[in-house]
Amino acid sequence: MDDEIRAKTKEETDRKCPSCSGTMDFDPETGGLACPYCGHKQEIPINKEAVKKAVEKDFLSEETKENCDWGAEKKTVVCKSCAAVSVYDALQISDVCPYCGSNQVTEEKGTDTLAPTGVCPFAVTDKEAGSNFHKWLKGKIFCPKAAKESVKPGSFKGVYLPYWTFDTDTQALYSAQFGRDRVERDPKGNTRTVTDWFPTRGTYRRSFDDYAIPGTERYDRRMLHMIEPFDTANSKSYKPEYVAGFISERYSVGLQNAWEKAKQDIYDILEDEVNRDIRVKNAASHVRNLTMSVDHENIKYKYLLLPVWLSSFLYKQKVFRFMVNGQTGKVGGHAPISPIRVVIAVAIFAAIILLILKMSGTI
Repeated sequence: MDDEIRAKTKEETDRKCPSCSGTMDFDPETGGLACPYCGHKQEIPINKEAVKKAVEKDFLSEETKENCDWGAEKKTVVCKSCAAVSVYDALQISDVCPYCGSNQVTEEKGTDTLAPTGVCPFAVTDKEAGSNFHKWLKGKIFCPKAAKESVKPGSFKGVYLPYWTFDTDTQALYSAQFGRDRVERDPKGNTRTVTDWFPTRGTYRRSFDDYAIPGTERYDRRMLHMIEPFDTANSKSYKPEYVAGFISERYSVGLQNAWEKAKQDIYDILEDEVNRDIRVKNAASHVRNLTMSVDHENIKYKYLLLPVWLSSFLYKQKVFRFMVNGQTGKVGGHAPISPIRVVIAVAIFAAIILLILKMSGTI
């Protein structure tokens, strides 16, 4: 690709308010477009014949599966309203003109990349995200009281992040050994626990629906995990109007790499479930030497843009970042920790354990 790409903006996303001519943004509260200046609202026009939900596609028949190494590549966007030229990261699909405030949504499909099959529009406003943040912080046991009462989050930035979701029917062929504990007593009355081991094998089946993998590595994966899951079952067919007024980006983690990650996650999930299944079926105390061979059938995928509010707060000269799920309002992030509260909690826990041991006659 060229180092600089001249991108065209989507005309339908730079919709002007009929009342005051301001640029209309997507409104999470109504699911339509709203003018931030005069408050005028209107619905997003949807073709009755168009598919309203995101379409699942066949994984095996898809040819474009590679990662996208965008590097430091940039693209220039010429604003249709004021003719100002902005330079964006090549990953970005949408943003707002810094000069006149017009929405700039470019072509969602880049060269040798896939276009989103769907989007989960924002359903939580920035005000609701702020309210959820305060509730989340107050629920942090080890967070200092001063932080809970004084910190205020900075401005919220709404971002649509790229995600892959996978459907698959799995069949796991497994073999293992399960053990049952029994107690033996010698002539002197001493007891010991003995485990008897038995071989087992079988087949375990499970279907997975919309297993989600981020299509980006730019954000803290652990923090993203904190705000999951997203309601991907209610994703809508992609329309540029849904991302108007928000930042959104293309994927850098390709379909194939995302599937490899999903397969590993699914394998780990199946391993835990097979382990529990063996224990329950055989009234076993232990399972060891578990090996599995997992087959996947009917693999489908979706490439979705999912909504996230990003923000941070300052406490004692340190910046703490957090995220809010733009659909559910679930908050995840890092909060200050009070060493004194941690010490008190550990002391109380140790005292409880000591009391239990004394009451049981162990000490």
